[in-house]
Amino acid sequence: MRQEYKHLKPIQRSKFRLMMGKKYFTLKRYYSWYFDSKTFSNDILKKNLDYKIYTHKTPILRALKDVDMWLQYNKLDNLKIAIKTLNRLLIKPQEIFSYWKCIGKPTKKKGYKKGMVLEQGQVKNGIGGGLCQLSNLLFWAMLHTPLTLKERYRHGFDVFPDSNRKQPFGSGATCVYNYKDLQFINETEETYQLELCIIEDFLVVNIYSGHEKYLDFKIYESQHEIQHTSWGRYIRHNEVKRKVYDLNGQVIDDEYLFENHALMMYEPLLEE
Repeated sequence: MRQEYKHLKPIQRSKFRLMMGKKYFTLKRYYSWYFDSKTFSNDILKKNLDYKIYTHKTPILRALKDVDMWLQYNKLDNLKIAIKTLNRLLIKPQEIFSYWKCIGKPTKKKGYKKGMVLEQGQVKNGIGGGLCQLSNLLFWAMLHTPLTLKERYRHGFDVFPDSNRKQPFGSGATCVYNYKDLQFINETEETYQLELCIIEDFLVVNIYSGHEKYLDFKIYESQHEIQHTSWGRYIRHNEVKRKVYDLNGQVIDDEYLFENHALMMYEPLLEE
C-alpha cells in the first residue's frame, strides 16, 4: 500500500474529540474571516455584467441507491435559500470568494431543512443537507475561469458508483460549515460575477465578466487507478489537470490542479 493512502484508513475517535476538533477549526475560521487582512467578496450587483464567459448545470433530483427521495426534495428547498445569498455576487480584483462566508450557517431558523449529508462515507441527514451540490457546481465552474483556487477539500470517500459521469472523478468540493470552505481569489484585473438559478430540475450557474472572454479551459484527469489495500479496502486515485487555450485554440498552458485519494464504499467491479 502506498504511504500516502494510509491516512484514509478509518480511525475511530471519541465524540468528545470530534466535538472539540470541530470547535477549534470553526473558531479558527471565524478568526480568519474577521481579523486577517483579507478582502472577501460581498457586493451584489442587481444586473449582470456584460459578458457571459461560462455556464454549467447539474440535475437536482437524482435517484440514488438507498437514499430516500424526500432528502432530495428538501435539498431543492435548501438550494433555493442558499443561492439567494450568492446570486449576482461580484468577485472583484484581489478579492477572495468564500463559499461559507457568503452563505452563512445553514439553520432551521433560516428555513433550511434536513437533507442528505455524507459523514465518514455514510448517508445521513442534517439541517442544510445537499449544499455540497452547490459547492461542487461552483468549483467546477470557477475552474473554467482565470480565478485562482485558494482552498478546496476533496471528498475522502467515493460513495456512489459512476453513472453517466461526464466529469473526471473527484471534480467536486466537499463543504462543512465553516471550516471546510471553498475559496477562489481573483488575481486578475477583471471583475467576475456569479448568477445562480434553478431551471426546471437543474441547478444552473452562469459566470459573467466585465471583459470579453479571452481564454478557454479543458479539465481532464490522469493517473487514474484503483488499488486494493493491505487492510482490505479499495482506494481510488487520480490527478486532475487543466489545459488553457487562447481563442485561436492554441494550448498556452497545461497545469496540474490537484489530486484525489478516496476510500471506495462499493466494490469496484460491480456491474452497472
